[in-house]
Amino acid sequence: MSERKRRRQGGGRRKKIAARQQGARKYRPYIERNIPYFEILNEEGLALIEQNADILLEEIGIEFRDFPKALDLFKNAGADIDGQCVHFPRGFCREIIQSHAPSEYIQHARNPANNVIIGGRRTVLVPAYGPPFVRDLG
Repeated sequence: MSERKRRRQGGGRRKKIAARQQGARKYRPYIERNIPYFEILNEEGLALIEQNADILLEEIGIEFRDFPKALDLFKNAGADIDGQCVHFPRGFCREIIQSHAPSEYIQHARNPANNVIIGGRRTVLVPAYGPPFVRDLG
């Protein structure tokens, strides 16, 4: 039997200690866009999507189960409430978004150096595992 020389793998504990002593790496939590956006749909296509969304929100609505405070908020804002289902008049959601949603905001981290600005010309890449509070109602 021939003897093989044993090679060390990644460095293990010593490598981790050395990495900690070097200090934190500098990184950017988002990408600043310097190229123009690529328009997938023209204005007509976007209007068609919005029109169909308005139809769904008005005729079918969204059900808010076990959340009476949300129902009260929507009722006071002008939406139609049917039990736990909220029906939004056409253009209602767009009006709320345009009048209240900021074009960008800061997502605060425990370490302020890691704060991320969402929106504007910034692209944030994150893993997505699905909506955490969606449950099967069927």
